[in-house]
Amino acid sequence: MTVPAFEEYAPASDCTCAGCAAQRRTAAGALPMRYGGHPAAHGARRALVLVTAAGVVLSTGVAEAASAPGDRAAEATGAARTDEATVSADPEIPADEGDPLTPADPDPDSPQGGPGPLRGTGSSGPPSSTGTTLRKTSRAAITNRAKKWVSARVPYSMSKYWSDGYRQDCSGYVSMAWNLPGNEWTGSLAKYGKKIAREKLQPGDILLFHNPANPSKGSHVTIFGGWTDYTHTHYAAYEQTKPHTRKQTTPMAYWTNSSKYVAYRYKALSSGSGVSTKAFPGAGKFGPGISNTYVTQLGKMLVDRGGKRFYKVGPGPGWGDADRRATQAFQKAQGWKGKEADGIPGPHTWHHLANGTGRDIPATRSGSGQGDSKSASNFPGRGHFRPGRSNSHVDELGKQLVKKGYGKYYLSGPGPRWTEADRRNVEAFQRAQGWRGGAADGYPGPETWRRLFA
Repeated sequence: MTVPAFEEYAPASDCTCAGCAAQRRTAAGALPMRYGGHPAAHGARRALVLVTAAGVVLSTGVAEAASAPGDRAAEATGAARTDEATVSADPEIPADEGDPLTPADPDPDSPQGGPGPLRGTGSSGPPSSTGTTLRKTSRAAITNRAKKWVSARVPYSMSKYWSDGYRQDCSGYVSMAWNLPGNEWTGSLAKYGKKIAREKLQPGDILLFHNPANPSKGSHVTIFGGWTDYTHTHYAAYEQTKPHTRKQTTPMAYWTNSSKYVAYRYKALSSGSGVSTKAFPGAGKFGPGISNTYVTQLGKMLVDRGGKRFYKVGPGPGWGDADRRATQAFQKAQGWKGKEADGIPGPHTWHHLANGTGRDIPATRSGSGQGDSKSASNFPGRGHFRPGRSNSHVDELGKQLVKKGYGKYYLSGPGPRWTEADRRNVEAFQRAQGWRGGAADGYPGPETWRRLFA
């Protein structure tokens, strides 16, 4: 699998080495005064530019004075003033802002552009700081915001800003998902979170890496989307990387420098409904006559895993036969029998549902021996073919790809767990149909399914 490339970096905010300390001083000195830069640094830069410009004026004026007095001398001065603006202007600041003869302050000496306000349609206020009151948000809200960029396939860029005002690099992506009031960088994100142990990670937390030995190489940040296996060796990572935002099963903590990533949790995380999807509340919370928020949460998780057909209404807080049948269908999908598939959730059932692991509830199929034509008419839905998913539909898809001659990326399998090999084989099939761009992204839709099984 190709390891993504990214170029942004930041000196660690809590690192005491000489390199990071120097980088922090340089970045702070380079910030414009309106964003918190030091006045002395601003004055020194401006003095240097004015001295340089004066030198250009004098040298140009001496050369031109003898042959072109009057208007020609004015032209020479004008050329020098134009050069001054050209050399020192910030490409991110429009030329008509402020005094056109005053050189614009450069952005911090970092390919991320440093902390700053939102751009475009976003707020134009000053960048956030440690004293800023943090906005309350929930895990669900963080995940939903992260998914928006995944769906939009936002292109990676260290200099461009998306329509919501956030910078299109990995730290801008986290700033957006955490709903921060400005664009942060990998050197400032840590102050908005608190360190946690990796085993405590939950959706919406982040994994952040700084490289103190060489900050320009390898520094990166991802959003934790949940464990994809019971061993906790892989997780669903939301990340902004080349060529665009993605969600992908990723080894803990990353493909490179894995041991150096630090887990953080947003400081202003709200408790939401108070229902934890991580800790099993106990079998006593489920069964006939029971009504509580855990029953509602169970139903919602079952619907997400293929159990929607069991609910004519709801899910809701009152335990019903729909909850029992959906739970039993999920348990049987794991291969469990007897008391392990009695329709009452236990710790293992809850663990699979809460962490997105295990197999989904399979779609219903009438009759048998229908072959490919029956499968073609029953596209199970896009949600079954995503990183971290494991179900019979993925296995069926892989076998059909091999049958059609599009299985070259399988080193083993195919099997029930969705992998990058599945995506690349689907992409090869889609491209063979003449499709390009989003129509050939490697994720099957109804038309891909119909043609594959035709």
